[in-house]
Amino acid sequence: MSDTLAEVWVDSHCHLWEDGAELVAEAHRDGVAWVVDIGTDVERSVAALDRSRTLPGVAATVGLHPHDADEGPATLEVLEQLIADAGAAGVRGTGLVAVGECGLDYYYEHSDRDAQREAFAAQIAMAHRYELALVIHSRDAWEDTFDVLDAEGVPPGTVFHCFTGGPDEARAALERGASVSFSGIVSFRDAAEVRDAAALVPADRYLVETDAPYLAPVPKRGKQNRPSWVRFVGEAVAAARGVSTAQVAAETTANAQRIFGLDDLPAR
Repeated sequence: MSDTLAEVWVDSHCHLWEDGAELVAEAHRDGVAWVVDIGTDVERSVAALDRSRTLPGVAATVGLHPHDADEGPATLEVLEQLIADAGAAGVRGTGLVAVGECGLDYYYEHSDRDAQREAFAAQIAMAHRYELALVIHSRDAWEDTFDVLDAEGVPPGTVFHCFTGGPDEARAALERGASVSFSGIVSFRDAAEVRDAAALVPADRYLVETDAPYLAPVPKRGKQNRPSWVRFVGEAVAAARGVSTAQVAAETTANAQRIFGLDDLPAR
């Protein structure tokens, strides 16, 4: 393992919970300068915004997960009001950095597919309107995900989170100007295609994340994931790319700073 104290990380996608202050403090001690706390519905978006205003090194997103897309236009209106209240085009100064996670999930299909596509398109429009990054969830829905993006236009700073595709899907995302974020899945034994994708993305177009509390990476697999474990994801990505962990830390931190507007890393 490399000298983690010499590395600075950004966990570009996690879901903080009740002991968020403790989790963030632990992450800072382990070299994680920023965590991006992801909204998936109104309640979680409000909580993420609150944490971004009270906890150092926390940024927030506002979004409606495809699992909950059946909530429909009324919920989307509330979410857009949250964004508007944060300051319209000046939202990045408030801790809000992106719309999402949003997208399509045809694996579980907890929501009707038409409702998912409509909610996804609406949130892409919000990202354009408020000049925010876009965080995408896509599972077993690559063709439709790209079709909706193409129809709506890909916002600058679009990120495919928890990337589960292979080289073909990675290239399709990159061709559209998006970036790709790797989770603990990249460390799983049966994820060779994800590692192949990690090997080919350009140095300025990839991120690392925990998706905590889900998908703990090797060697923590099976445990409740934590933002402080993002370095293990970075180690797996480094092995796939044939570079040092320190290089992955530097590249992914710079990319997250640029995409999410994290211009001033806090002192640790």
